[in-house]
Amino acid sequence: MHFIVIEKLRPGQTPFGVGPFASRRSTVMGTKGIASSSNPLASAAGIKILEQGGNAADAAIAVAAALNVTEPCSTGIGGDAFCLFWNAKDKTVKGLNGSGRSPGKLTLESLKKQGLKQIPLTSVHSVTVPGTAASWVDTRERFGSGKLTLSQILAPAISLAEDGFPVHEFTGQAWTGSEEKLKTSSPNGGEMLLPNGKAPKAGDIMRLPNLAKTFRTLAEGGKEAFYRGRIAEAIVEVCKSLGGCMKLDDLEHHLSVGTEPIEPISYEYGASKEGAGDAVTLHECPPNGQGLVALIALGILDALQRDGKVPDLTKLEHNSPEYLHALIEALRFGFADAHQYIADPHYGGSDRVKGLLSRSYLDERAKLYNPSKQVEIEHGNPPYSSDTVYMTCSDSEGNACSFIQSNYAGFGSCIIPKGCGFTLANRCCTFRFEENYPNSVGPRKRPYNTIIPAMATKRGQDGKPELFLSYGVMGGFMQPQGHVQVLLNLLRGYTPQAAIDAPRFCIGAGTPDQGAMDSTVYMENGIDEKTIEELNKKGHLAKPAKTWNERVVFGRGQIIARIKTDVHHSTDKGWAWAAGSDPRADGCAIAQI
Repeated sequence: MHFIVIEKLRPGQTPFGVGPFASRRSTVMGTKGIASSSNPLASAAGIKILEQGGNAADAAIAVAAALNVTEPCSTGIGGDAFCLFWNAKDKTVKGLNGSGRSPGKLTLESLKKQGLKQIPLTSVHSVTVPGTAASWVDTRERFGSGKLTLSQILAPAISLAEDGFPVHEFTGQAWTGSEEKLKTSSPNGGEMLLPNGKAPKAGDIMRLPNLAKTFRTLAEGGKEAFYRGRIAEAIVEVCKSLGGCMKLDDLEHHLSVGTEPIEPISYEYGASKEGAGDAVTLHECPPNGQGLVALIALGILDALQRDGKVPDLTKLEHNSPEYLHALIEALRFGFADAHQYIADPHYGGSDRVKGLLSRSYLDERAKLYNPSKQVEIEHGNPPYSSDTVYMTCSDSEGNACSFIQSNYAGFGSCIIPKGCGFTLANRCCTFRFEENYPNSVGPRKRPYNTIIPAMATKRGQDGKPELFLSYGVMGGFMQPQGHVQVLLNLLRGYTPQAAIDAPRFCIGAGTPDQGAMDSTVYMENGIDEKTIEELNKKGHLAKPAKTWNERVVFGRGQIIARIKTDVHHSTDKGWAWAAGSDPRADGCAIAQI
């Protein structure tokens, strides 16, 4: 058995690759399906669905719903979702944008009249129409096996919510951190999310019967039952009570336009002049998601290596000053363009994607790179053309689903519709308070969205794409940074688990509740002080992350890789799954037997 990026073993390599970074966890492997998430109970829910005949997409929905129960401080049916699906039969990557829109009456002028210069995290004006509920239904209909009903897929989550579950450690800490916001931000005073007025601690048994009721309503009545009737009315009622402008027709509008099918955007990294070799294509969701940041960064790193400004990154010492300087600068270029151009695709958010990823543009941007120091970066002018949960599931047919959903910051707005058991997301906080920008505040717009699932493919011997990875790193603006770092770790030869475990850096605060994103580069434990000193000499504001609040900026990832295997028996498929789950969270990867 060998990891597919390895062609020949070099001295010191294991069958999975070189491994100077020793993980404390082993990679999880299986020949059928795998579910990997940030909570063991949620991963187990995905396995249950696979065992009932569901495929990777069905399992991902089950995991997503279970995470809403077990980790409501990071995700929920009141937030947003994005999905990428690898179809093993036709060897394609397709996607869905399940993010919500702003209310139809939300305008920059109306907010400025209230004296606002930005939208506060717990303001009712931060609330978007929930997109997750529709995304679960649409993911099942578009990518699911067709063998299971939505009621069957949501059954594990409903059981957890009704029967109770023990709160896990990281979740307990995050829950406690939002206790006061839950008490004060919603008229319902943290309804049922704060038993006896307190956040649950690790080991406490929690039951969420109102959330179970919401899930049953969706499962039995479909999208219409969520965006019309009791739930929709409760959403509008609580927003109105706080001075918001959400109307029933805003939810009706989402029901009509709903989850949008998307064609992923991609960049082929490491291609030779002939376009062959060991190139890997990274697939991301297009704007309003921020996957563009990762693709721009990879394109600039490619250009730097092609022109000899940076040596082969797989040959450089991992997390050395030279290695980190190149990655940090490339990502800074990506963010500079992202914050200028990423927005709702219906409001100009897709106009410049082709130009931003063109070789000519990336080569020009790479010319600004200085190996000796940090450079001042402004957005370019290409031609036209936290708190989150990420989960990935695969199945015995070779399909994989990369799925992500979020409230945005913690419990989102911390506003709870009466009798519904979930909080409303606060994604409108990412709108710009300036006119004439694609991402400026406006009615029924999808704001800049930080959550991004990822997939990577390689070219098979027949020239057709083969799945390489289904992965993601959750956590606000850390996400594209994590995508680049983890992918390069894999290409270096790290096992899936080691690629997730290895120390990371994060430019600025990862999520909005940790402060405004700035130029500070946080360094995780394991990156030595001399390296940090060298980066500071180059002009970076690098600092070690010491407090718990600082350490959470590095995100929490999951990964499933498709690996080649030796064929010893006629029944062997010649491939298997290998998965990892981030030790920075409570979760694990579980293989189906």
